[in-house]
Amino acid sequence: MYATCLFCQKDLGRNETFETFPVGRRLAFDAAKGRLWVVCRHCERWNLSPLEERWEAIEEAERLYRDTRRRVATDNIGLAKLRDGTTIVRIGEPLRPEFAAWRYGDQFGRRRVRQLAIVGAGLGALGAVIAGGAIVGVGVGSFAWMIGNAGKGIVRGNPEKIVARIKGPNGELMDVRRRHLLETSIEPGESSPIAVTLRYKNGQARFEGEQAMHVASRIIPAANRFGGSKKTVAEAVSKIESAGSSERFIERIGSMSRVVTRAGLTDLPDWTRGHVKKSRFVKSSRKHDWNTGLFALDSVQRLALEMALHEETERAALQGELTALEAAWREAEEIAGISDALLVPQDVDAKLTKLKGE
Repeated sequence: MYATCLFCQKDLGRNETFETFPVGRRLAFDAAKGRLWVVCRHCERWNLSPLEERWEAIEEAERLYRDTRRRVATDNIGLAKLRDGTTIVRIGEPLRPEFAAWRYGDQFGRRRVRQLAIVGAGLGALGAVIAGGAIVGVGVGSFAWMIGNAGKGIVRGNPEKIVARIKGPNGELMDVRRRHLLETSIEPGESSPIAVTLRYKNGQARFEGEQAMHVASRIIPAANRFGGSKKTVAEAVSKIESAGSSERFIERIGSMSRVVTRAGLTDLPDWTRGHVKKSRFVKSSRKHDWNTGLFALDSVQRLALEMALHEETERAALQGELTALEAAWREAEEIAGISDALLVPQDVDAKLTKLKGE
């Protein structure tokens, strides 16, 4: 039983309704296909549950869905809220575009609302500072450049924020900051649709095969910080549909991204100046906007790529009886454990170990 989100490593929460599956506050299930997901309420990603743990929970979810009156439904998708506050999503037999638009529309929509609220609060605080300066007679004009950069930083996010922790080829933990996405590139892989050249703190690494797909699925959401509107999500779904499948779409993106995301060929945007040292990854420091690395893909392409990578992860996991997903989930648990340990003093950890032994 796993309790940590595969994608953001945060706790999935618990419910008091499902005795055999107490993980998660929102569960989604497809009884016909025998699939059960735990929806992370932090990043809104859908975590496919281990095969051996889902069957009783699916039967219980179907019974509870039919019994509850607090539900809304279309012909293919239903949503019900249980007494303990747990939400269950019932998937019928929708056409793929409808299911994808509903599933990712909810995910990206919530992410968009959350980030807009954060940015709005930040800009509001900045406005209060400006207004306060004007009241006390401080000349705002003399600080215009600083204020402008502060506003950009709020909207674009802190370039030094760690947006992902990736396990390297030798087991080392690599911190990926937001600015590193500007120097990360995607191209066709030798044994998978894509390969990823990842920039991280004090280095870079190239990933091929299943590792490349896994790494891409971890970093692309950080580039999609603002999610997407219903229109943008619909356009992203349409792109995948026109390609014929998620795998075909990823192949197309890989071929195109070979050129547009190639790190170091385009100037870094001005908001990274002062944070990125001049190196072989950066050829100049001329002012340029947000158009390098992963941000060279437009918002529709990035959202479609995130959807396609998520669906390919599930497809590969189902074909391999969840072996790949279990390995990824174990990594997520391990990284979460390392991250948590950084916040706990050593003496506390020692006392806990002693108590467990007793």
